[in-house]
Amino acid sequence: MFHIAALGELLIDFTPIGLSKANNQIFEQNPGGAPANVLALVSKLGKRTAFLGMVGQDQFGLFLKEVLENSNINVSGLKISEEFKTTLAFVHLDSSGDRTFSFYRKLGADMMLSASDVNYEVIKEARIFHFGSVSMSDEPARTASIRAAMFAKENGSIISFDPNYRPLLWSSVKEAINTIKIGVKIADILKVSEEELELITGQIDVAVGADMLFREGVKVILVTLGKHGCFYKYAGGEGYADGYSVNAIDTTGAGDAFLGAFLYQISEMKMDELCGLNKDDFEKMVDFSNAAGALATTKTGAVPALPSSDAIHNLSNFKGKM
Repeated sequence: MFHIAALGELLIDFTPIGLSKANNQIFEQNPGGAPANVLALVSKLGKRTAFLGMVGQDQFGLFLKEVLENSNINVSGLKISEEFKTTLAFVHLDSSGDRTFSFYRKLGADMMLSASDVNYEVIKEARIFHFGSVSMSDEPARTASIRAAMFAKENGSIISFDPNYRPLLWSSVKEAINTIKIGVKIADILKVSEEELELITGQIDVAVGADMLFREGVKVILVTLGKHGCFYKYAGGEGYADGYSVNAIDTTGAGDAFLGAFLYQISEMKMDELCGLNKDDFEKMVDFSNAAGALATTKTGAVPALPSSDAIHNLSNFKGKM
Protein backbone atom coordinates (compact mmCIF):
# COMPACT_ATOMS: atom_id res chain seq x y z
CA MET A 1 0.00 0.00 0.00
CA PHE A 2 1.21 3.49 -0.87
CA HIS A 3 0.11 6.53 1.03
CA ILE A 4 0.47 8.65 -2.12
CA ALA A 5 1.08 7.94 -5.80
CA ALA A 6 1.67 10.78 -8.23
CA LEU A 7 1.72 10.89 -12.01
CA GLY A 8 3.31 13.56 -14.15
CA GLU A 9 6.46 15.28 -15.23
CA LEU A 10 9.94 14.35 -14.05
CA LEU A 11 12.61 16.60 -15.51
CA ILE A 12 15.82 18.49 -14.96
CA ASP A 13 15.69 21.98 -13.47
CA PHE A 14 18.82 23.92 -14.34
CA THR A 15 18.92 26.41 -11.47
CA PRO A 16 21.10 29.57 -11.49
CA ILE A 17 23.72 29.56 -8.73
CA GLY A 18 25.84 32.59 -9.60
CA LEU A 19 28.20 33.98 -12.20
CA SER A 20 31.38 32.58 -13.69
CA LYS A 21 34.67 34.48 -13.82
CA ALA A 22 33.60 35.61 -17.28
CA ASN A 23 30.41 37.05 -15.74
CA ASN A 24 28.19 34.38 -17.35
CA GLN A 25 25.33 32.65 -15.55
CA ILE A 26 26.16 29.27 -13.97
CA PHE A 27 23.37 26.70 -13.84
CA GLU A 28 23.22 23.72 -11.47
CA GLN A 29 21.52 20.47 -12.46
CA ASN A 30 18.65 19.69 -10.06
CA PRO A 31 15.82 17.16 -10.14
CA GLY A 32 12.48 18.77 -10.97
CA GLY A 33 8.85 18.13 -11.76
CA ALA A 34 6.06 19.13 -9.39
CA PRO A 35 4.53 15.67 -8.75
CA ALA A 36 7.95 14.22 -7.93
CA ASN A 37 8.72 17.16 -5.65
CA VAL A 38 5.50 16.53 -3.73
CA LEU A 39 6.39 12.87 -3.29
CA ALA A 40 9.94 13.66 -2.24
CA LEU A 41 8.72 15.67 0.74
CA VAL A 42 6.09 13.09 1.69
CA SER A 43 8.77 10.38 1.59
CA LYS A 44 11.18 12.55 3.58
CA LEU A 45 8.52 12.84 6.26
CA GLY A 46 8.20 9.06 6.43
CA LYS A 47 5.32 7.94 4.23
CA ARG A 48 5.30 5.42 1.37
CA THR A 49 5.10 6.94 -2.11
CA ALA A 50 5.23 5.92 -5.76
CA PHE A 51 5.88 7.86 -8.96
CA LEU A 52 4.39 7.25 -12.41
CA GLY A 53 5.88 8.93 -15.48
CA MET A 54 8.54 8.72 -18.16
CA VAL A 55 12.14 9.88 -18.61
CA GLY A 56 14.67 9.26 -21.35
CA GLN A 57 17.37 6.60 -21.47
CA ASP A 58 20.01 9.32 -21.10
CA GLN A 59 22.24 10.68 -18.35
CA PHE A 60 19.51 13.03 -17.16
CA GLY A 61 16.83 10.34 -17.00
CA LEU A 62 19.06 7.89 -15.17
CA PHE A 63 20.05 10.64 -12.74
CA LEU A 64 16.36 11.34 -12.03
CA LYS A 65 15.59 7.66 -11.48
CA GLU A 66 18.46 7.50 -8.98
CA VAL A 67 17.15 10.60 -7.19
CA LEU A 68 13.72 9.00 -6.78
CA GLU A 69 15.25 5.78 -5.48
CA ASN A 70 17.47 7.67 -3.05
CA SER A 71 14.37 9.55 -1.87
CA ASN A 72 12.64 6.21 -1.11
CA ILE A 73 10.06 6.77 -3.86
CA ASN A 74 8.88 3.59 -5.57
CA VAL A 75 9.82 3.63 -9.27
CA SER A 76 7.91 0.61 -10.56
CA GLY A 77 5.68 3.08 -12.44
CA LEU A 78 8.60 4.96 -14.01
CA LYS A 79 9.11 4.22 -17.71
CA ILE A 80 12.52 4.67 -19.35
CA SER A 81 12.24 5.62 -23.03
CA GLU A 82 14.92 4.83 -25.60
CA GLU A 83 13.07 6.97 -28.16
CA PHE A 84 12.46 10.25 -26.31
CA LYS A 85 14.84 12.45 -24.34
CA THR A 86 14.39 13.69 -20.78
CA THR A 87 12.74 17.12 -20.58
CA LEU A 88 14.91 20.07 -19.49
CA ALA A 89 13.81 23.32 -17.83
CA PHE A 90 15.96 26.37 -17.12
CA VAL A 91 14.92 28.39 -14.08
CA HIS A 92 15.33 32.18 -14.12
CA LEU A 93 15.18 34.00 -10.78
CA ASP A 94 14.51 37.66 -10.03
CA SER A 95 15.91 39.60 -7.06
CA SER A 96 13.25 38.24 -4.68
CA GLY A 97 13.75 34.62 -5.71
CA ASP A 98 10.60 34.41 -7.85
CA ARG A 99 11.10 32.24 -10.90
CA THR A 100 10.18 31.87 -14.54
CA PHE A 101 10.99 28.92 -16.80
CA SER A 102 12.36 28.10 -20.23
CA PHE A 103 11.42 24.57 -21.37
CA TYR A 104 13.19 22.21 -23.75
CA ARG A 105 10.37 19.74 -24.15
CA LYS A 106 9.55 19.17 -27.82
CA LEU A 107 8.68 15.46 -27.70
CA GLY A 108 10.17 15.28 -24.20
CA ALA A 109 9.78 11.90 -22.54
CA ASP A 110 7.39 13.18 -19.85
CA MET A 111 4.80 14.36 -22.39
CA MET A 112 5.04 11.13 -24.41
CA LEU A 113 3.68 8.94 -21.61
CA SER A 114 0.67 7.07 -23.01
CA ALA A 115 -2.27 5.52 -21.19
CA SER A 116 -0.83 2.07 -21.95
CA ASP A 117 2.42 3.05 -20.22
CA VAL A 118 0.67 3.71 -16.90
CA ASN A 119 1.12 1.11 -14.15
CA TYR A 120 -2.45 0.86 -12.88
CA GLU A 121 -1.48 -1.70 -10.23
CA VAL A 122 0.48 1.05 -8.47
CA ILE A 123 -2.57 3.34 -8.56
CA LYS A 124 -4.75 0.59 -7.07
CA GLU A 125 -2.46 0.57 -4.04
CA ALA A 126 -2.62 4.33 -3.41
CA ARG A 127 -4.66 6.01 -0.70
CA ILE A 128 -4.12 9.38 -2.44
CA PHE A 129 -3.51 9.99 -6.15
CA HIS A 130 -1.94 13.30 -7.14
CA PHE A 131 -1.51 14.89 -10.57
CA GLY A 132 -1.13 18.30 -12.22
CA SER A 133 -1.78 20.07 -15.48
CA VAL A 134 1.76 20.03 -16.90
CA SER A 135 1.24 16.41 -17.92
CA MET A 136 -2.10 17.46 -19.43
CA SER A 137 -0.63 20.15 -21.69
CA ASP A 138 -0.15 17.81 -24.68
CA GLU A 139 -0.95 14.34 -25.94
CA PRO A 140 -0.49 11.49 -25.26
CA ALA A 141 0.27 12.39 -21.61
CA ARG A 142 -2.99 14.35 -21.36
CA THR A 143 -5.12 11.28 -21.97
CA ALA A 144 -2.84 9.17 -19.76
CA SER A 145 -3.23 11.65 -16.89
CA ILE A 146 -7.01 11.88 -17.13
CA ARG A 147 -7.49 8.13 -17.43
CA ALA A 148 -5.17 7.49 -14.50
CA ALA A 149 -6.98 10.03 -12.32
CA MET A 150 -10.38 8.60 -13.23
CA PHE A 151 -9.13 5.08 -12.53
CA ALA A 152 -7.84 6.21 -9.12
CA LYS A 153 -11.15 7.88 -8.28
CA GLU A 154 -13.12 4.80 -9.31
CA ASN A 155 -10.86 2.71 -7.05
CA GLY A 156 -11.51 4.90 -4.01
CA SER A 157 -8.38 7.05 -3.87
CA ILE A 158 -8.53 10.65 -2.68
CA ILE A 159 -7.68 12.81 -5.71
CA SER A 160 -5.31 15.77 -5.37
CA PHE A 161 -4.82 18.19 -8.25
CA ASP A 162 -2.47 21.14 -8.80
CA PRO A 163 -3.10 23.26 -11.92
CA ASN A 164 0.57 24.38 -11.89
CA TYR A 165 -0.11 26.61 -14.90
CA ARG A 166 2.91 27.19 -17.15
CA PRO A 167 1.79 29.40 -20.09
CA LEU A 168 4.70 28.41 -22.35
CA LEU A 169 3.53 24.79 -22.39
CA TRP A 170 0.07 25.50 -23.82
CA SER A 171 -1.01 26.35 -27.37
CA SER A 172 -3.55 28.85 -26.00
CA VAL A 173 -4.96 30.15 -22.72
CA LYS A 174 -8.38 28.81 -23.69
CA GLU A 175 -7.02 25.29 -24.16
CA ALA A 176 -5.25 25.51 -20.80
CA ILE A 177 -8.39 26.64 -18.96
CA ASN A 178 -10.60 23.99 -20.55
CA THR A 179 -8.11 21.22 -19.79
CA ILE A 180 -7.38 22.38 -16.25
CA LYS A 181 -11.12 22.39 -15.55
CA ILE A 182 -11.18 18.65 -16.34
CA GLY A 183 -8.66 18.10 -13.55
CA VAL A 184 -10.61 20.34 -11.19
CA LYS A 185 -13.79 18.35 -11.84
CA ILE A 186 -12.03 15.11 -10.84
CA ALA A 187 -10.30 16.57 -7.77
CA ASP A 188 -11.24 16.18 -4.13
CA ILE A 189 -8.35 18.44 -3.05
CA LEU A 190 -7.23 21.42 -5.11
CA LYS A 191 -4.01 23.37 -4.47
CA VAL A 192 -4.09 26.53 -6.55
CA SER A 193 -2.24 29.83 -6.65
CA GLU A 194 -4.09 33.15 -6.53
CA GLU A 195 -3.38 33.70 -10.23
CA GLU A 196 -4.52 30.20 -11.17
CA LEU A 197 -7.74 30.62 -9.20
CA GLU A 198 -8.51 33.76 -11.19
CA LEU A 199 -7.64 31.94 -14.43
CA ILE A 200 -10.07 29.11 -13.66
CA THR A 201 -12.95 31.07 -12.11
CA GLY A 202 -12.55 34.58 -13.46
CA GLN A 203 -12.72 35.86 -9.86
CA ILE A 204 -10.14 38.17 -8.28
CA ASP A 205 -11.58 37.69 -4.78
CA VAL A 206 -10.10 34.41 -3.51
CA ALA A 207 -13.05 33.71 -1.19
CA VAL A 208 -15.53 34.09 -4.06
CA GLY A 209 -13.42 31.97 -6.42
CA ALA A 210 -12.90 29.24 -3.82
CA ASP A 211 -16.63 29.18 -3.07
CA MET A 212 -17.38 28.68 -6.76
CA LEU A 213 -15.13 25.64 -6.89
CA PHE A 214 -16.49 24.29 -3.60
CA ARG A 215 -20.02 24.49 -4.95
CA GLU A 216 -18.85 22.60 -8.05
CA GLY A 217 -17.74 19.68 -5.89
CA VAL A 218 -14.12 20.26 -4.84
CA LYS A 219 -14.04 19.29 -1.16
CA VAL A 220 -10.86 21.10 -0.08
CA ILE A 221 -9.48 24.24 -1.75
CA LEU A 222 -6.06 25.58 -0.76
CA VAL A 223 -5.18 28.92 -2.33
CA THR A 224 -1.48 29.62 -1.82
CA LEU A 225 -0.61 33.30 -1.42
CA GLY A 226 3.21 33.20 -1.33
CA LYS A 227 4.67 34.87 1.73
CA HIS A 228 1.14 35.84 2.80
CA GLY A 229 0.24 32.21 3.51
CA CYS A 230 -2.89 30.44 2.36
CA PHE A 231 -6.66 30.84 2.06
CA TYR A 232 -8.51 27.58 2.66
CA LYS A 233 -12.08 26.39 2.30
CA TYR A 234 -13.63 23.05 3.21
CA ALA A 235 -16.85 21.76 4.78
CA GLY A 236 -15.81 22.98 8.24
CA GLY A 237 -15.25 26.58 7.19
CA GLU A 238 -12.82 28.93 5.50
CA GLY A 239 -10.12 31.37 6.44
CA TYR A 240 -6.56 32.62 6.11
CA ALA A 241 -3.48 31.00 7.62
CA ASP A 242 -0.56 33.42 7.80
CA GLY A 243 2.69 32.73 5.99
CA TYR A 244 6.25 33.01 7.28
CA SER A 245 8.89 35.63 6.64
CA VAL A 246 12.11 33.90 5.58
CA ASN A 247 15.16 34.77 3.51
CA ALA A 248 13.83 33.52 0.17
CA ILE A 249 16.53 32.52 -2.31
CA ASP A 250 14.64 30.32 -4.76
CA THR A 251 10.87 29.76 -4.77
CA THR A 252 11.11 26.69 -7.04
CA GLY A 253 9.20 23.86 -5.39
CA ALA A 254 7.70 25.95 -2.58
CA GLY A 255 4.14 25.13 -3.61
CA ASP A 256 5.08 21.47 -3.95
CA ALA A 257 6.55 21.46 -0.44
CA PHE A 258 3.34 23.08 0.83
CA LEU A 259 1.16 20.46 -0.84
CA GLY A 260 3.45 17.58 0.12
CA ALA A 261 3.25 18.65 3.76
CA PHE A 262 -0.53 18.83 3.57
CA LEU A 263 -0.92 15.43 1.89
CA TYR A 264 1.51 13.90 4.38
CA GLN A 265 -0.76 14.99 7.22
CA ILE A 266 -3.89 13.49 5.68
CA SER A 267 -2.28 10.34 4.28
CA GLU A 268 -3.90 8.11 6.92
CA MET A 269 -7.30 9.82 6.72
CA LYS A 270 -10.43 9.15 4.75
CA MET A 271 -12.03 12.05 2.91
CA ASP A 272 -14.97 12.18 5.34
CA GLU A 273 -12.55 12.46 8.28
CA LEU A 274 -10.74 15.35 6.63
CA CYS A 275 -13.95 17.20 5.85
CA GLY A 276 -15.17 16.60 9.40
CA LEU A 277 -12.18 18.20 11.12
CA ASN A 278 -12.89 21.24 13.24
CA LYS A 279 -11.55 24.52 11.94
CA ASP A 280 -8.73 24.83 14.49
CA ASP A 281 -7.30 21.42 13.64
CA PHE A 282 -7.61 22.07 9.93
CA GLU A 283 -5.82 25.40 10.25
CA LYS A 284 -2.98 23.74 12.16
CA MET A 285 -2.47 21.48 9.15
CA VAL A 286 -2.40 24.47 6.81
CA ASP A 287 0.05 26.25 9.09
CA PHE A 288 2.39 23.23 9.03
CA SER A 289 2.15 23.28 5.23
CA ASN A 290 2.89 27.02 5.12
CA ALA A 291 6.02 26.43 7.19
CA ALA A 292 7.17 23.69 4.82
CA GLY A 293 6.61 25.90 1.77
CA ALA A 294 8.48 28.82 3.33
CA LEU A 295 11.50 26.71 4.28
CA ALA A 296 11.72 25.32 0.73
CA THR A 297 12.50 28.83 -0.54
CA THR A 298 15.61 29.21 1.63
CA LYS A 299 17.81 26.97 -0.55
CA THR A 300 18.26 26.53 -4.31
CA GLY A 301 16.54 23.76 -6.22
CA ALA A 302 13.36 21.89 -5.35
CA VAL A 303 14.18 18.43 -3.96
CA PRO A 304 17.49 19.57 -2.41
CA ALA A 305 15.66 22.36 -0.56
CA LEU A 306 12.90 20.22 0.97
CA PRO A 307 12.82 20.67 4.76
CA SER A 308 12.88 18.01 7.47
CA SER A 309 10.03 17.33 9.87
CA ASP A 310 11.99 18.92 12.73
CA ALA A 311 12.66 22.08 10.70
CA ILE A 312 8.99 22.43 9.80
CA HIS A 313 7.83 21.90 13.38
CA ASN A 314 10.40 24.38 14.67
CA LEU A 315 9.14 27.10 12.32
CA SER A 316 5.45 26.31 12.70
CA ASN A 317 3.39 28.54 14.97
CA PHE A 318 2.14 25.42 16.70
CA LYS A 319 5.66 24.11 17.44
CA GLY A 320 4.81 20.48 16.82
CA LYS A 321 1.69 20.43 19.03
CA MET A 322 -0.37 18.84 16.30
